[in-house]
Formats: sequence, C-alpha cells, structure tokens
Amino acid sequence: MPRRSALEAAGTRDAIIRRAADIGSVEGLEGITIGRLATDLEMSKAGVIGHFGTKEELQLATLELAAELFVEQVWKPVEDLRPGLERLLGICEAWTRYADEPILSGGCFIAAVSFEFDGRAGRVHDALKQVVGRWRKTLVREISVAIADGDLPADLDPEQAAFSMEALAAGMNPARQLYGDTSAAEWSRRAMHAVLGVSRSL
Repeated sequence: MPRRSALEAAGTRDAIIRRAADIGSVEGLEGITIGRLATDLEMSKAGVIGHFGTKEELQLATLELAAELFVEQVWKPVEDLRPGLERLLGICEAWTRYADEPILSGGCFIAAVSFEFDGRAGRVHDALKQVVGRWRKTLVREISVAIADGDLPADLDPEQAAFSMEALAAGMNPARQLYGDTSAAEWSRRAMHAVLGVSRSL
C-alpha cells in the first residue's frame, strides 16, 4: 500500500506540473495560481501546494518539465545525427516543427517565460538562464564543428549565429499567434539556413 501511495503521489505531482506548463505557455509563470490548478484538477489548494511547498518551487518544477519537453522534441530527434552541419539542419527542422506543432496550448513555454523573467532576479531567472544557456552552448558547439569540417563559412561567428537562430525561434510564437502567420515555421527555417550560410535545398 505505501508503494502504491507513493506512485499515486508522483502521478498527481506530474499531472499538476503538466497542467501548470500548459497554463504557463499561455499566461506565463505568474499566471499559474494554486487556486486555478486546484480547480482544473479537482483538488484542494492544500493538496496542490503540498507537493511543492511554495509557488516558487512549483514554478521551478514547471520550468524543469518544459526543458525536458524541449529536449524531447528538439534534441532527441537529432542526437544520433552526425555532429556539425547534418545535426544543425536537423535542429532547424525539429525546432521550427516544435513551434509549428506545439504540444502546449501557448506554444514554446521557454520562449514565453524568457520574455517574462529576463529582467527579474531570483531562482527562476537563474534556472531559466541555465536552461537557455545550455541550449546556446549546444548550438555554438555544433556550428563550430561544422565550420571546422569546412561545411560552413570559415568567417561565420558561432556565437552570433547561435544568437540569431535563437532570435528567429523566439519570433515564431508571436508570429503564429499574434499575426496568424501560418508560414512562420517555414520562414524561420529558411532564415536559419541563411544565418548559417547554407543552401535551402540542403
């Protein structure tokens, strides 16, 4: 019985975080309230907060899930590809598809929360910086490998290219949801290829 209770508790915690991520993708982390989660999941407020202790811990757990979802959707499909250009092109495809076919109601949670917390101090800001920083390092590494292999222009700055790719990815969500640009993913993919200096046909 204790084992079953532990499993049920873990399942409940996962359900809370998943619902929080869905809300946060639309309304930001500050839009996630204990009362709303309790109502949506037909739980008591005490039952919701009891899994985390504080709202900040809930926010951090939600950010962790969002990072896991990003890795699952964008990195996992390409991790077995050849490092460098082949993997970069795979990243462009997976990243823009992730934005075009969102698994959360509001699209990319990381992009939404980055705008919300970029100017705030605190643990959530620091955790977000770490998550985004890891991804930028990944992009810089792959770009650097492609340059070393001779597959990308020798004068391409890996840091600037990674920055530009991130900026393009961040613009997909508002393009789709604010302007209704159904071609946003394709445009972003073409623009990422242009940033890298590769032919669209690759």
